[in-house]
Parts: sequence; C-alpha cells; structure tokens
Amino acid sequence: MADKTDLSKPPETISAGDKPHDETSKLKTFLSILRKFIGVSDMAAVRFSLPAQLMEPIPNLEYWHYLDRPETFASIGKSDDELGRMLEVLRFWFTKDLKYIKGKPCKPYNSALGEFFRCNWEVEDDQPAIKTSSGSVSADDTVTHKKIKISYLTEQTSHHPPVSAFYVDCPESGVVARGFDQISAKFTGTSVRVSPGQHNLGIFINLTKRDNEEYRLTHPDAHLGGLLRGALSISVADTCYVTCPQTRIKAILTYLPDGWLSAAQHKVTGVIFRYDPEHDDKTKIKEVSEEDVLARIEGCWQGKIYYVIPKLGTKELLMDVTPLFPVPKEVPALEEQLPNESRKYWAGVTDAILAKEYSLATKRKQELEENKRREAAERQSANEEWRPRFFSGQIDASGKPELTEEGKQVLKNLHDGAFSIQEQPEAPIQNNDATVHME
Repeated sequence: MADKTDLSKPPETISAGDKPHDETSKLKTFLSILRKFIGVSDMAAVRFSLPAQLMEPIPNLEYWHYLDRPETFASIGKSDDELGRMLEVLRFWFTKDLKYIKGKPCKPYNSALGEFFRCNWEVEDDQPAIKTSSGSVSADDTVTHKKIKISYLTEQTSHHPPVSAFYVDCPESGVVARGFDQISAKFTGTSVRVSPGQHNLGIFINLTKRDNEEYRLTHPDAHLGGLLRGALSISVADTCYVTCPQTRIKAILTYLPDGWLSAAQHKVTGVIFRYDPEHDDKTKIKEVSEEDVLARIEGCWQGKIYYVIPKLGTKELLMDVTPLFPVPKEVPALEEQLPNESRKYWAGVTDAILAKEYSLATKRKQELEENKRREAAERQSANEEWRPRFFSGQIDASGKPELTEEGKQVLKNLHDGAFSIQEQPEAPIQNNDATVHME
C-alpha cells in the first residue's frame, strides 16, 4: 500500500547556494544525499527536493523515451518471416537507449501531474528487412531511403506514485508502441539499482500491417555506478524477455555481469525460440531445448550484436551501435506549446540553470512544486478526481495505456505538423492514497 503523506508540507530541500558545481563536486553532493537512503527500499517513492545545480536542464518526459534511433523502430515488421520480425524488434531494442551509452547519466526534472511532451522524428528509411531464410541482412527493395516520420506523445498520468504513459506511432510503417514508465530505485551503498516499477510492464509494440502482431519487451534492472570514482556509468546484469503470442516466438536476453578486476565488456547473450503462450515457463536460456531454438544472440550491447541461425550456421551482424548517436527531436516552438507542456512548463528553471543562477533556478523549481501541492490539497478537500487529458486512465493493469479521442487527434495533428492545442482548465487531482517521491 502507498503511504499517507501530508501534501501541504514541502519536501526536505538541500541548500547548495548559488555557486556553480563541477562534475566532481556534483557527484560528492549527490553521494552525500544518497547515503541518507541506505536501507530505503524505494528511493523513487521518497519525497525529496534536489537543488537545481544537481539537475540536468531537461524535463524528464523529454529525456526518458526509447526512440534514440527511430529508424530501427520504423523498420520493425518489414520482414515477411516471423523470425525476421523478432530480430527486427531486437535491432530496435539494442538501439533504444543510446543516450546512456554515448552520454552521461543525469537527473532531469521530475514530471508534474498533467505535464506532457510531444515531438516528431523524421529519419531516412535505411534499415532493410531481415531475411532469415538466407541468414542475411541485405539492402534490397525494402529500403526506400525516403523520409519517414515517427510521432511521440507522453503525459504524466499519476504523481503518487510517479507514472507516465506514452504512445509512439509510425503510420507509414504501421508500427505502434505504448506503455507506462515508472521506476523503482534503491541505493546499495556503492551504486543505485534502477528497476521497473509495479505499473511498468514493458514496451508493447503492435504491427498493424502484420495482423496486429504484438510484442512485449520487458525491462532489465540497471545499475548506476561510478559514484565513488567520480565517473558515472550504467551497467546491466539481468535477464529480460520479448514475447509474441501470435507467432509463438520468444526471446530471452541475458546481460552478463563484468568481473570485479576485468575491464567492462558489456556482454549480452540470448536465444530466440518457439514457446507456448499458455505455458510460458522458460525464464533462463539453459531451460530452452535445442530443438526449439530458432536463433542465438551474442555480442556487446555497447558495440556489435550478432545472431546465429543454427540450421544455417552463419554468424550475422544484427546491429553495430558504435557509430550511432541519438537522433534529435523535432519539438513544437515554445509559442506553440501549452503552459503544462514540458519545455514551456520548465522554461524558467532551464533559463536560470543555463545562466548559472542556481538559487533562482531552485526558487523557481520550488514555486512550481508549491503550486502543484496547493492544487492537490484544494482538490483533495473537494473530493475531486483528476483525470489525464490524452490517456484514458492514470494506470492500467494491462500495462497498455489507451489514448483518449483527444489524444488520438493530438497525435495525428502532430504527425501532420499541426501543433495547435486548445488550452483547458486544470483538471482535478486524485490524491487519496499518496506516496512520496524525490523531486
């Protein structure tokens, strides 16, 4: 159960003055904060206001997404064979989080209830279909090199616990993705373990041109390390799954831990196999019988990943992320954004951070937080329930959010380049059984 908390009181705030922090001093301050959370089961449920100079000037809804390489997302479903489509899903999987490989981990602004973010990516159609009959990935008539657009809409649908819903659409390719984002975090003393929260059941991808095949991609735990060395890094040592009940194909991916004394190798191994959706009991690679294996995965998730089809015996490159970097977003201009749209909502804080006026940035951040607390208290006393604008509910037991009619229209307009949205009065907030979280 969630904890009852007095929302009329502000969270504890650390004062850090107005002096700029270099990366080393930032980490020292951050580590001193983390030490307060030793023994706390979920840091993400603890209400704590960070000073502005410890934060990256970017909203969480803009930062946290899975489209670092949108062209791999748009290419899912090109293959005419089932195994090829699963491999195309994995090609997307290994490129979705480049920001953590090519950039430094950071703490963005926490999202406010009802805050939303939208953007497009326009990329070249340059990812070929994976043809497993020949065991190769070759440039053929499935590559058009035409520009293709992917549209993204996300909204903070719950504040206690903090949950956001997202929806991705590429009409030209017939690829759709959706899900809820929520994390759980625990400080172990030397690193922070980040896990999917209870409402985060994974990424759900549907292929509308393939009889609406659905793929569920679950998230592994990750560790934020390097706190003591002063050089933050992300490591993964866990198992995750991709399942498609319609094709009865499943993938198990295991991220291997690095040795204490050896250099980080970021190895991943996996297996793709036939499974029974009614009796989905295989959770480890070693549990899969050889006769069910369709392909094996191996490589470095920060470099080259390969697949091997046993009946062909050849080792083929699935993806090399080494030369890749995140693709920039196309975001509506500030004058075309609503007050609760991420960049506009946080603009005052961002401007102050970029100007290195950290006390002002912290003050503006606290004012935004205080406004939300006041609104929450007023609506709680009126026994009113807040509802998201673009999604049909705060959470959904299926893990698959549904767009409202307005959400569908906003996403379509976004794809068409029509950014205007009518402003509406702030909706009531649901606040009857609240947890607390780090702000």
